[in-house]
Amino acid sequence: MPLRLLTAGESHGPVVIAMLEGLPAGLPLSAADIDPDLALRQGMNASGKPYPGASPRMKLERDAAEIVSGVLDGETIGAPVTVQIRNLDHAKWQGRAVPPMTVPRPGHSDLTGAVKYGYSDLRPSLERGSARETAARVAAGAICRRFLDEFGIRVGSYVTEIDGVRADLSGIELEDRLRLALHSEMHCPSAEAAAAMRARVQEVMQARDTLGGLFEVVALGVPPGLGSHVHWDRRLSGRLAGALMSIHAMKGVEIGDAFVNARLPGTQVHDEIVLAPDDRAGRLARRSNRAAGLEGGITTGQPVVLRVAMKPISTTLTPLQSVDLASGAASPTAYERSDFCAVPRAAIVGEAMVCLVLADALLEKLGGDSLAEMRPRLAALRQARLEDLPMQNVPRVWWP
Repeated sequence: MPLRLLTAGESHGPVVIAMLEGLPAGLPLSAADIDPDLALRQGMNASGKPYPGASPRMKLERDAAEIVSGVLDGETIGAPVTVQIRNLDHAKWQGRAVPPMTVPRPGHSDLTGAVKYGYSDLRPSLERGSARETAARVAAGAICRRFLDEFGIRVGSYVTEIDGVRADLSGIELEDRLRLALHSEMHCPSAEAAAAMRARVQEVMQARDTLGGLFEVVALGVPPGLGSHVHWDRRLSGRLAGALMSIHAMKGVEIGDAFVNARLPGTQVHDEIVLAPDDRAGRLARRSNRAAGLEGGITTGQPVVLRVAMKPISTTLTPLQSVDLASGAASPTAYERSDFCAVPRAAIVGEAMVCLVLADALLEKLGGDSLAEMRPRLAALRQARLEDLPMQNVPRVWWP
């Protein structure tokens, strides 16, 4: 694949790092393109209001991107782009005698990581398994977002449900959902649902528990033809789902209304192909977008809509039953700082992963080592006609 992302760093180490290899040269890029996404992930919406239920650590950290390679004079040079984000909490841990962690938390990577790597102390699992790593992902995703901007592709997200409190978004267009979510205290386009979600989060904080929920990531302006049906690992649907499932605490991904569609007959599910009535060139159109922008692992040119299910955070103020691995005796879990509800923040990480996969797929489709090479190739793709293909009697423009 054209793009490769590596992240490094631990939760309480000095920095977390993202290294993104494969970006073309000539992309204007600065820390100002990255920091707004870091602020959103950290729990601050576009109106400057914090999301309720965020970890107390978010009051300490002030995430800021430092680009340390791959950019000269404000433009990428085709070399790996490396970004580091300092952990301000690191100073509090320097020289501090930290007792071994021997009681694993159910639902976290504490025990599974220790079993795999043979740790006698669970803290290395905690350090690398922490969602602090997603700051590096969001930095890389912001760079990919900047790249997608050059080609008119926009990625956004919004929360649809928290602990059974659902937002009715049926009357809100996708563009409006993304805009409204940015200024919502719960990253939700519905003010009524956001208020109910906030109240539910405040209740769970008093109950010393945690909440999960659902969010959707939407990509607009995606050209048709990204991905491929010819090999399992090139299907864009699988690549997107895998990227989203790789985020901490994500347990499910749905493309559009996949589970609703699974209960319906095919005539009520598939998006019929018609000639656009208002286009003299005979462009093709769809009567619906139940496929959510993906058919056969390839983009259709319609909005890509992905729904993600996040479980409740595994660190709870109310102890859960576990076992002290040092003594072999039953023991309650100890609390580590964590969110009560991280769904609004997780949606921003979801955006980052979708930006990464779409940027990778676009580079795969267009090729080229610089933006100057890629721009005319996309323009040519937008002008492609079905009569240019080895088919007879199909003189229609296929770009939606």
